[in-house]
Formats: sequence, structure tokens, C-alpha cells
Amino acid sequence: MLPHCIASPRYFWPPMQNNQAIQLIDLSCGYNGQPLLQGVNLTIPIGSYVGIFGPNGGGKTTLLQAMLGLLPPLQGEVLLLGRPPEESRHLVGYVPQAARIDRAFPITAEEVVLSGYVQRLSLFGKGIEEAKEASHQALKRVGMEHLARHPFGKLSGGEAQRILIARAIVDHPLLLLLDEPTSSIDPAAEKSILTLLRELRAQMTIVMVTHSLHTVLHEVETLLCVHREVCILSPQGVCEHFGLGLYHTPHQAAGRATWKKAPREESLL
Repeated sequence: MLPHCIASPRYFWPPMQNNQAIQLIDLSCGYNGQPLLQGVNLTIPIGSYVGIFGPNGGGKTTLLQAMLGLLPPLQGEVLLLGRPPEESRHLVGYVPQAARIDRAFPITAEEVVLSGYVQRLSLFGKGIEEAKEASHQALKRVGMEHLARHPFGKLSGGEAQRILIARAIVDHPLLLLLDEPTSSIDPAAEKSILTLLRELRAQMTIVMVTHSLHTVLHEVETLLCVHREVCILSPQGVCEHFGLGLYHTPHQAAGRATWKKAPREESLL
């Protein structure tokens, strides 16, 4: 029997021409017509676990928003699972920065998770009982089922992040993008979330923006250093200075992806 994430009717579309989860082709993106990132060419194969890091203001969140299709490119093309973002967004789970979530809004943890199932309800007319079961399973997957009826605003930072991850995976995405999921939480909560992501990578491609490079060096397969440009690095090739947040030119030059346009079939792994 096929896994649920493959057998679901929403995956019955023509096969992809390649096995790429994300393709950025000569991408330039920014705000008010001004590029923050330019000439980005890279591909992320299905099944990858990728970390994105760099200094504040360097373009990490901008790159993630461009990948999601939330920020229209000034130039170039973005493909998610072989299709434009607007056609494949229902196959993508997204965990925003917790700091951007209104914790004062009167909603329970279960209701937060259920909100990630709304699109499927509207498209396929699934019943509320099925939605609640999916929510329960997602909460159980992240170890938060005992807090289902708890007010979201009263959760700890680590608990809130787990609830947001449950919301992102409730509909069994093929691609999971996270924006600093371990920020502003204690070390124990950070460790538990990294353990959870390690388990989830068996079912989905994961791309994670991080503010703390040293915590993911031994977790991810590939690193993208974003500092006005996008540079591809191997975790084994990252020196202690990078781990401390000191981004210097010699190490960027070894893996920068913007010197020339990369062929579409070229992979970052």
C-alpha cells in the first residue's frame, strides 16, 4: 500500500520531469523594485535537508519567501516540485517565524493546527471529523496532543513552535520550509525540535532558515550562506568562524553559486 502522502488524490498529476523539489533559475528578488538577491541559480533535490544561514539583513527570509512564491521575482523563475509556486503550494508546508504570530489571538493549539487543513476541506469537501483526526495525528507526531485544548498564546516558545510545525505537516506536504524554528527558545526545546525535524526528513524535503549555524551543522546535508548572494557550502567545509557567525569572503568564494548561471539540471548536492 502506498503511503498516505502518495496515495492522496491531490498527488494525481502528470509526473515531474525531474526529481527537484526547488529550482531557482537566474532569480533576482527584492522590494520596491530594488533587488536584494541577484542571479541565484540552484536546485534542491527531493529528499534534501538544507539549512539557510547568514547575517541579519542578508536576504535569508527574502530567499524563503521567493521559494514559496510569496515574493514575486524581479527576474528569473521559481519552480516548486517542477511547477510554478501557485500551482504547487498545496504540497508545501510553511512554518513562519514565531515572532510574527499574534500570540494574543484567542485560539487553541488544536485550532491552529486545523487551520492548516482548511485548503483541503474547501477543495475536497472532507468532513470536520476527518480534519480533527488529521489534527490529532499531527499533534501526536510533534508530541503536543496533550495541549490540544490549551490556549496557543499561553504556550512556551518551544511548545508554540511545535504547534506551528504540526500545522505545517497536518496535510502531509512533500516540502517543508521553516523560518528560524529554533529562535527564542531554550536549549532543551531547540534540541527536541531538531530531533523532530530529523524524523520528518524521511517523509519530506526540508529547507530551514536558522539564526544559529552551529546548532544545525551536524543536522543538514547542505548549507546556503545568504549575504546578498547565495553560496553553497558543505557542513564539513564550514570553519569555526562561520559557526560563530563571522561570514568572510574566502569561504564564500569556494561555493558561491552566482558567478555564472548554473545549468538547470545541476544539483546543489
